[in-house]
Amino acid sequence: MANSLIVVESPTKVKTIKKFLGAGYNVVASMGHIKDLPKSKLGIDLEKDFEPTYNVIEAKKKTIDELKKAAKKAENIYLAPDPDREGEAIAWHIAEVVDAKNKNIYRVLFNDLTKRTVLEAMEKPLALDFNKYEAQQTRRILDRLVGYQISPILWDKVKRGLSAGRVQSVAVRLICEKEEEINKFVPEEYWNLIAQFEGNNPPPFEAKLIRIDGKKAKITNGEQATQLAEKLKNSTFLVEALEKKELKRSAPPPFTTSKLQQEASRWLRFSAKKTMSVAQKLYEGIELGDEGPVGLITYMRTDSYRIADEALNEVRQYIKDNYSTDYLPSSPYTYKNSQKTQDAHEAIRPSSMAHRPQDIKDYLSKDEFKLYQLIWNRFVASQMNPAIFDQTTIDIAGADCIFRAQGQVLKFAGFTIVYTEGKDEKDEKEENGELGKLLPEVKEGESLKLINLETQQKFTQPPPRFSEASLVRELEEKGIGRPSTYANILSTIQDREYVRLDKGKFYPTELGIIVTELLVKSFPTILDVAFTADMENKLDMIEEGKTRRVETLNDFYHPFAEELNKAKSEMRNIKREETPTDLVCEKCGSPMIIKWGRNGKFVACSNYPECKNTMNIKRDENGDLAKEETEYSDQICEKCGKRMVYKHGRFGRFLGCEAYPECKSTMAVSLGLKCPEKDCPGSITEKRTKKGKVFYGCTNYPKCTFASWDKPLMEACPNCGSPFLVEKYTKSKGAQKLCPNKECGYKDTLDNQ
Repeated sequence: MANSLIVVESPTKVKTIKKFLGAGYNVVASMGHIKDLPKSKLGIDLEKDFEPTYNVIEAKKKTIDELKKAAKKAENIYLAPDPDREGEAIAWHIAEVVDAKNKNIYRVLFNDLTKRTVLEAMEKPLALDFNKYEAQQTRRILDRLVGYQISPILWDKVKRGLSAGRVQSVAVRLICEKEEEINKFVPEEYWNLIAQFEGNNPPPFEAKLIRIDGKKAKITNGEQATQLAEKLKNSTFLVEALEKKELKRSAPPPFTTSKLQQEASRWLRFSAKKTMSVAQKLYEGIELGDEGPVGLITYMRTDSYRIADEALNEVRQYIKDNYSTDYLPSSPYTYKNSQKTQDAHEAIRPSSMAHRPQDIKDYLSKDEFKLYQLIWNRFVASQMNPAIFDQTTIDIAGADCIFRAQGQVLKFAGFTIVYTEGKDEKDEKEENGELGKLLPEVKEGESLKLINLETQQKFTQPPPRFSEASLVRELEEKGIGRPSTYANILSTIQDREYVRLDKGKFYPTELGIIVTELLVKSFPTILDVAFTADMENKLDMIEEGKTRRVETLNDFYHPFAEELNKAKSEMRNIKREETPTDLVCEKCGSPMIIKWGRNGKFVACSNYPECKNTMNIKRDENGDLAKEETEYSDQICEKCGKRMVYKHGRFGRFLGCEAYPECKSTMAVSLGLKCPEKDCPGSITEKRTKKGKVFYGCTNYPKCTFASWDKPLMEACPNCGSPFLVEKYTKSKGAQKLCPNKECGYKDTLDNQ
């Protein structure tokens, strides 16, 4: 009979841990949380220091019974949920429900699931951490107070099913403000002058105008550019300055949670939610054949760059054995954490250098392998020497103007042989020098021949919309939320239809804009970025024992309660708003009005309910409302025989009967491409997920499950004969057409028709 009980969160961990321990240990799983606040009511006693009321989760009653039985047979109980605040709460709730009388209850933290780490943690068990539990409780109560008290107001004023959140609403605000910034942006014209010079030594090279009369070059129109170009064509040019220097680019640090989410988004196109889900599997353990379940990475919720000494020794030996001593620094690199860092866990790294990605690829799913390789490469790179570049800068003078040419040539690859960081749009500016550009040997004072002079019209660009990676970075930089919460935040704001993700960029929906406007006006404190960041600091202080839960909640709630009462009576009622238009109902002649419905704004007859006419509208080039002309299809309604028209719904374009509402028949919009699945009579149609992401599927669903994220093209592959190609766009390569058959490998630009 086992005399020690270990309780973990997931059954996958059970298998991984069991193989490290002897017969005296019984390892069971709680399957996550066993208690939660009630769904039907607030569950917070506002009169008694915000005391929460936790109920046993109905689906976990059987699990709790099994935990109690196992606890009765054990002398020692080791609570080993995840080593974070959420895991601490689970541990406390387990301790509350099991009969712990005359039992030794311990808390154990597994930073990774290797034999060494597990055995060391079991040898040095800890006490339950009350302060960490209090910090989690405070966050949970704060989120419940905000969500459960603001959301009903939104239901009353806008529509049911909406939600507000202390962090999620701030994230939506950031996206809305970015969109407003883009809409207000006025492009400014500017011109570049690019000269091609030839010196005494080949090759010819290009240089850009940077200064005019000692000031930064600023050419605002074509006439000015043309006049200057004419003046320069007859000028003499000399090399005014020549600078050659060696540049070093240091390796990036190992992954924290937020950095992993950002890089997985940039390189793998993983959502934050998907990244954390796959990382969880790698942490909990993967079956590696005869070796059994192995935890491949350290705990994936961390904001620390710290690396254990044993891991540093291991990776340095790996670099020495697999590359050369040129890549190995004389001593290990250490990376400084910020003052806000919770240093409870190491950075995210492979648990052991013995499990190379290529050696265990067959045991991993496609996504598991990609993420594990990303973590592996980043960790190895973090302990490698810098990359070294030779940079040459040439300044050319002529007619009171200065042109500059820069070239940057890789001299030593360093860490880049293993890993390079992904880029956001705002990072994709021209760096110091143009990588790979080799400039000729020139001397100061050398005369250069002007071969060509080109004027280029340019326009300033609006700020880029947030991607998942850049939004995570923004949240982290502003101290909003915690890295462990970002995946849920990004998922929630899409599920609530406040924002949509289109081609990797966040766009606010009309619903998101309206809700944000209402919340900012009624709850300025809650929606304030600085306030939200400060609250995260207060949660950290609770965990550190520097302040208490009740004190923090009291400071928050009293001003919040005043805002709540005011919002109930003064917040705009969007449901009841009717905006007159100049449009006239084509059925009864009454004025048409703009109303708000579950799918956003629409135009309806003011004579409702006698007349139920509605129409789709659009804004013309002047911003005025105009009727959107009905677009007819070639399809005939199967129910009534009338024509089918194109309509727009929550999940994209679809065909609806022109006789609506009398006939409510609908059908999917076909791309005119037969489904490639064998013997399937269906055709391919554009669809949208609940989060608004476009994909392509078969009209014969659910009988046929064909689906593709990439748009199929009505063009057979010239290489392998595949019945269709797909359209794919990347920032680096632009629009391409590819064969969906990976073994074929055919690709071409969409311009090469």
